Amino acid sequence: MKIIDISHVIDNDTPIYPGGYKTMLSKYRSIEKDYYNSCLLQTCLHVGTHIDIPMHLINDERTMVDFPVDRFIGRGVLLDVRGENTIMMKPEYENIILKGNIVLLYTGFDKCYRENKYFTEHPTVDDEFSKFLLSKNIKMLGMDMPAPDYPPFKTHKNLLSGGIFILENLTNLQNMVGIEKFEVIALPLKISAEASLVRAVCKI
Repeated sequence: MKIIDISHVIDNDTPIYPGGYKTMLSKYRSIEKDYYNSCLLQTCLHVGTHIDIPMHLINDERTMVDFPVDRFIGRGVLLDVRGENTIMMKPEYENIILKGNIVLLYTGFDKCYRENKYFTEHPTVDDEFSKFLLSKNIKMLGMDMPAPDYPPFKTHKNLLSGGIFILENLTNLQNMVGIEKFEVIALPLKISAEASLVRAVCKI
């Protein structure tokens, strides 16, 4: 078994989506003064590698704690979509994407993670492709970019309305190219909220 970490580091330099709150991580106790170390984290839940659930953008009262753990674990399918400004449906997807899969989009855009254009020039997911994913009843759509769309977040809303969670800001997906059998594990905090930071990994 091999584990590939596909998560970004959370620190004071974590990029934030326009309009979001800056992440602040600070040590407020130290061994030298207090005999122990302890840190304080203040953050929006939509920074770094995180999961959006329906409550984020549609009228759904369920929070993260209302979903069973197995909703965040599943067989992974990597789609190499580098160079595609609009990620569209392709005939081969019909056979490689199955019910309950977690689909990962490898755009390579994580290389721009700390640049302004990461939030303003990322690829988008085509409407036909998102409808196909809904028809396949996948568990989650993950990507190495901040979102599958731009405001007013039509694709976000369509996927979340259909019960597909959205796993954003992944990285290291180049390590998964050519690997056909793997499992994605993206466990959120047990938090009463519309999203959660996660430590997402692929298990080969």
